[in-house]
Amino acid sequence: MAWLTEQISDATIRPSNELWAVCSACKRYVERSVWQDNLKVCPSCNAHGRLGCRERIALITDEGSFKEINASVGFNDPLQFADDSGTYADKARATAAKTGIGEAIVTGTATIGGRPVVLGVMDFRFMGGSLGSGTGERILLAAETALEKRLPLIIFSASGGARMHEGIVSLMQMARTCAAIARLQEAGLPYISVLTDPTTGGVSASYAMVGDLNIAEPRSLIGFAGRRVIEQTIKQKLPDDFQTAEYLEEHGFIDCIVPRGDLKAWLANALGYYRPQQAAPTVKPKRAKAASRRARTLTPWETVQLARHPQRPTIRDYIEGCCSDFVELHGDRRFGDDRGLIGGFATWNGLRVMLIGHQKGKTVEENIAANFGMANPEGYRKALRLMQLAERYGLPVVSLVDTPGAYPGLDAEARGQAEAIARNLTVMATLQTPFVAVVTGEGGSGGALGIAVGDRVLMLENAVYSVISPEGCASILWRDGKKAPEAAAALKITSDELLKLGVIDAIIPEPEGGAHTDPAATMAAVSAAVTAALLPLLDLPGEKLAADRYAKFAAMGR
Repeated sequence: MAWLTEQISDATIRPSNELWAVCSACKRYVERSVWQDNLKVCPSCNAHGRLGCRERIALITDEGSFKEINASVGFNDPLQFADDSGTYADKARATAAKTGIGEAIVTGTATIGGRPVVLGVMDFRFMGGSLGSGTGERILLAAETALEKRLPLIIFSASGGARMHEGIVSLMQMARTCAAIARLQEAGLPYISVLTDPTTGGVSASYAMVGDLNIAEPRSLIGFAGRRVIEQTIKQKLPDDFQTAEYLEEHGFIDCIVPRGDLKAWLANALGYYRPQQAAPTVKPKRAKAASRRARTLTPWETVQLARHPQRPTIRDYIEGCCSDFVELHGDRRFGDDRGLIGGFATWNGLRVMLIGHQKGKTVEENIAANFGMANPEGYRKALRLMQLAERYGLPVVSLVDTPGAYPGLDAEARGQAEAIARNLTVMATLQTPFVAVVTGEGGSGGALGIAVGDRVLMLENAVYSVISPEGCASILWRDGKKAPEAAAALKITSDELLKLGVIDAIIPEPEGGAHTDPAATMAAVSAAVTAALLPLLDLPGEKLAADRYAKFAAMGR
């Protein structure tokens, strides 16, 4: 049946609308039954066609669970607006009669994968999904319902922007809806924003972009000012992917791009990370040793080489070996999505956590893509956002540290590398959720500490943790980089020395020859040690966690 999706020339045949649909992106004709079965996703180019609100609700919610609320709230006409084509009121009434909905959003309560939510779904058919005072009222009431019932709020956006027929009153809906969302988030309740094609103008500049999680359907148009307006203003041609979901993910504003067919399962899974009832660990916890399991036979410099071994397990290996689920979340909501530091929801040995860690590769290509594990400011700001989200969602934080250091580049400095790390240190000190950090390889200076102010700090036996690299120390203090081995010894950077100094709490033994010689055994040891460190912390009040963490770090250097 592939021939059904081939482009057909208008000169040869003009298909009936009842039998065929046309993809708005690639202009190919698709048999309408195929179009519907494929959820209005083009089988040729994967463009996601627009759904009406009722179609969207049926696709996302559990069957029979949706109960509409606020249906009596309709449009307002504060300006008594009229033009040559008629009155705004007449147009709105005609649109309502045609679509069967009284405003550009339908709201209600429902369950998604058995999890109760308050849901709002915009419909582009109602005056381009424009934001009017009736739309704002429905969103505000939905947020208040979520607050009253202590439920997550999910809004699907599809809008051309503010409703010009309502003038300044429409503009005020941007502030009004954001105020309602702010109250919800201040109360610690989740808000998930799903951006669909299109999400533009005043909607993109208000409630659509302030989700705890911003997710989007592939290739959705998302932006504030129109493409032509921007091109005419700056007199430049814009990139082809400009203002797409993919463009915004790359630039740090979208957590995840989720195909339409996967949205329900994705949302149900993500909702499960809000204040979870923690299950029993799937693997028996095993405390890390208070001292190394054997006398150290390696020199500090030899330990450095093991810590830097190119085949040493990376965070991706730990995700694969220790986690039954991982939902990567992207972006710092400011500039970009750094690949040198990744994070997201994870189920670690049966426990639901927020996992954050430096990312290295095992090949040159992988290391280049991950900037050799050296995070930029956007990496630390992403980590900060995820840690604060974990605190609000009642999730423990687990961080895996493996970096030569924060990236020392011109652009990194210009974007505030120092401020990003300092901000993380400040927030981690007061974070009211359990936090276990593990140095798995290199613990390079502030770049390592920037995600490692934990209640418990563990360290693999052959990892290293230092204020500066041995090479850097030798070059600065002795003006001789060849003295790096001596510097490694002088700096006391090995796990046994750091345990004596009280910088770390315990050592996780490695297989003979290093973690890379038996990755499975290493990951099993790390999984069990992290679980054992976390379990006693789960029952402690947030205030005590923060107070104990303060006391722990305040004592260092005394």
